[in-house]
Amino acid sequence: MATERGRYYRDPAGGPDLISVTNALSSIAKPALLPWAAGRAADAVIAAPIAAARRARSEPAALRRELVAAHRVYTDDARNLGTRVHERAVALVLNAPYPADPEVEPYAIELAAWFRLWRVDFSRDIEAIETTVMHRRYGYAGTGDLWVWLPTGPHGRRQLWLIDYKTSAKKPDTVVYDEQPLQLAALRHAPVLLLPDDTDAPALPVRRTGLLNLRARSHRLIEVPSGREQFRAFLAATRTARYLHNAPSAYDTILPPWAPGSPDRKAA
Repeated sequence: MATERGRYYRDPAGGPDLISVTNALSSIAKPALLPWAAGRAADAVIAAPIAAARRARSEPAALRRELVAAHRVYTDDARNLGTRVHERAVALVLNAPYPADPEVEPYAIELAAWFRLWRVDFSRDIEAIETTVMHRRYGYAGTGDLWVWLPTGPHGRRQLWLIDYKTSAKKPDTVVYDEQPLQLAALRHAPVLLLPDDTDAPALPVRRTGLLNLRARSHRLIEVPSGREQFRAFLAATRTARYLHNAPSAYDTILPPWAPGSPDRKAA
């Protein structure tokens, strides 16, 4: 559920709401976002320089608002594309119908190519898709994309992977962000898997974790660490996020007892 403090999950068993994994990770500073946002504003001007110059004279305040918000528009578009790709991935695995979506289809083609490359048998090799996991002790929950057996062990022995799909229209398929190993660690170390009827099941025995970067013309599976070190870092981010969500927005001003306005000042 969306709240003014970001996304939280309701626990079907009752108890306090659980902070989402992505919400917890939003507490981590991302230095690359500032130049990226400035770049989106610059791109908007470069795309229509004459119109921007005219508006700079005729309606500078409105132009400024639009340029400041340019990165938000792009982020919303990218998030929407990612959601649709995830929905298409579920339909692909379940062999379910999906409405025509020309923007999404290239990513679905790459995902299908990845399944063929690894000779994934949907009925034999896939354990779960788009499934919520919870860690009540640490108060968080998140949704994993794909639990799949791959022949990556010694002598081709199958190992269970937890894989997160990452889509982008512009980033190369080699990109891994600093917080993504923490995201997978959080999902991997959650002890409870939530079934469709809202009952609990033990977490699946994940051996390895990775990002499946999906692009319109390529795909790449990248293994990322998700061990105790990454999990501890995620828990630290969770504590930071909760502190920020509950911190007061204002604090008392302290004045000497003799200053006007001081609660300790004695009436003359």
